[in-house]
Amino acid sequence: MYVCLCNAITDRQIRKAAAAGVRDLCGLQRELGVAAGCGACKDVASEILRESRPRRRVAEPAVYRPALA
Repeated sequence: MYVCLCNAITDRQIRKAAAAGVRDLCGLQRELGVAAGCGACKDVASEILRESRPRRRVAEPAVYRPALA
């Protein structure tokens, strides 16, 4: 689906950029030119980017277990 009509940028391109490490709208603008024209796609592009970023694993909290004497 086309997200940015001004620059013919698709949701696939945004997802690919997210997988390559783009983290924010400024990065998308640099890499793809998203929202560099009229800006109407800014919110949708940001949402796709947010949904597509790799999830960070949250470390389990450490549990204190005393050594048996």
